[in-house]
Order: sequence, then structure tokens, then C-alpha cells
Amino acid sequence: MKTRICRLHAKGDLRIEEIDVREPGPGEVLIAMGAGGICGSDLHYYQDGGFGPIRVKEPIILGHEVAGTVRATGPDVEELHVGDRVAVNPSRPCNQCRYCREGLQQHCLTMRFFGSALRYPHEQGGFRDLMVVDALQCVRIENPEISLGEAACAEPLAVCLHALNRAGMSAGNLAGKSVLVTGAGPIGALVVAALRHAGAGHIVVTDLQDMALETARRMGADETINVGTEVERLDAYGAGKGTFDVVFECSAAGPAIRSAIAATRPQGTLVEVGVAGDVAVPLNLLVGKEIAFVGTHRFVGEYAQAVGLIASRRIDVRPIISATHDLDDAATAFAMAADRTRFTKVQLSFDD
Repeated sequence: MKTRICRLHAKGDLRIEEIDVREPGPGEVLIAMGAGGICGSDLHYYQDGGFGPIRVKEPIILGHEVAGTVRATGPDVEELHVGDRVAVNPSRPCNQCRYCREGLQQHCLTMRFFGSALRYPHEQGGFRDLMVVDALQCVRIENPEISLGEAACAEPLAVCLHALNRAGMSAGNLAGKSVLVTGAGPIGALVVAALRHAGAGHIVVTDLQDMALETARRMGADETINVGTEVERLDAYGAGKGTFDVVFECSAAGPAIRSAIAATRPQGTLVEVGVAGDVAVPLNLLVGKEIAFVGTHRFVGEYAQAVGLIASRRIDVRPIISATHDLDDAATAFAMAADRTRFTKVQLSFDD
């Protein structure tokens, strides 16, 4: 049995190839992939050969935002059946190291994560027609009206739900809170949706692209600001030591971080969601305003929560899905995903 794969051999060298697929073993299932979202990390691997200290050192199958249909089950698999539609959690922690034992599986010392070049040999990803995965990675999609493209958005939504939890801003304690989201890419837009679901008071979103800001409005933003053409509107929120109770910084751009800190009120919280290299931070403002500067990394139990929210459409992810291309046309899809003036989330489709 063969499957097509989307494999990166080096910077800019993306190839559609075929490899053999084995039968699922004990505790495993064979998934016919239906949809896979192109993430910012996939783009960095393709365009730059990596990001920060993480570099592609060998051919790697990309993709970690995936959903599909169970094609076959291995021995001892009882919870899943052929034909079940599932979102596939890309995280595979060891569940044995000290962090896993503490419930911090996102910090597993030997984490295996689809399509990641962090470890060597690299962890191969989900951009392929067929893939054997652990049954425990699969979360069944209970609503037949939900597309596999929507279900594939569970991974980035889980990242956003974890960011809200890191801020202490889960459902029930956001009422009346003013929130700023800097960066309206896929993660920023999904943070907005998660904030709206959790009951945020007033949500302001900034970006440099009007299209991204329009998507943020469709996801629930109350106000959007193009900081390239109307930065004075954001500057006004810095008066009187700042306005926002909580800020989710999703761009990892130095100027955005500085303006976010300026707009945060004393004893407010700034959650850094975006990832970049070394960035200068105005520590005097952080210290002087007693701002809690919080990092957030991946997710744990939020993945199953994200699938449930998507399946019930309590969070509707459809506005962020801009285009879908067959795996054979992956190069076009990656080029589109890099164009933030026209596209938010570009997905690949497979022979499911």
C-alpha cells in the first residue's frame, strides 16, 4: 500500500513523493487524511529552512494540523471504528518524564510532535494521504455536518485555548474585561473567537493587513486597527498608563510588543503567543506597571476541548479557511499561505 507525501528536502525544495504504508499495530489506527492546515512553522521550514535555532537537517514530511477518517484499526483498539471521522492530535509526549508526571505534557523532555525538526531524526508529519497513528491521538468528530477542514483547525484553536488558560482568562472570568490582540493571522483570529466564546467585554485587534483585520471582525472582534495607517488609534489606548486588562501578543514583532506593553494597564497581563528570535522588550514599563508577562506553549487537554467547540460550532472556524488545494498542488498552497494580504488559513486536501 502506497501513500503520497509532502516532503521538504531543503529550503524551498518541496516534493510530492510516494512511500509505503504499513498496517496498524496494537493500539494504532490507519487514518485516511482529509484536510491539513499549513501552519506558520511549515512556512518557516519551507521558506527559511527552519526558525530560530531549529533547522531542517534531513528530509521531513510537514504538517501537524490534520483530520481524517479511520480506514483500519489495529489489535486492541475498541474506541474507534472504521469510518469514524477524527481530528488527530499531533502531540506524543512520553508520559514518563518529570514534566509529564506533573501534568505538563507540553514540556515533555522527549516530545514527539508531527512535522517537527526540533529533534534529530526529525518527527515526520501528517501531510500525506494515509498515516498510522496511535488511537489515543484521535478525537472523534461527533457532528457529521462539520467538515474535516474545520476539524483540522483543532490544533491551532487548542493553542489559543491554552493561551487563555495561561492568562487565567477561561470562560466565566472575562466579563467586562478589555482585551487587545496584536496580530490577526490564524492564531490571532482564533484567539479572538476563543475570547468571544469566553465572554470578553471589548476586543480590539491590530494588524498591518486589512484582509486579516476583516477576518478578525468576522471572528468576533469589536474594533480593528491597521497600525500601518492609523497607529494613533492604538497610541490613544496608552494614555493614563494604559487601558487593556489583558493582551494576547500574536505577532512576535518588536514594535507590536512595545505598543502592547504601552497599552496594558497597571497589573494587567500580557500573554506572548507569537514566537520569534531574540526581541528587545521595554523592561522598565513591564516593571513600572507591574505587568504579568506570560509565555504560552502548545496545549494539553485543550485539544479535545477545541474539537468539541468546533464540532458544536460554539466556535465557528470557517471564516479563517481561505483556500484548499490538493496535495499535488502543495507548492501553490504554500505560496498562497505566505500571502497575508489575501489569505488567512490555506489547507491541503488528500485522497480520503
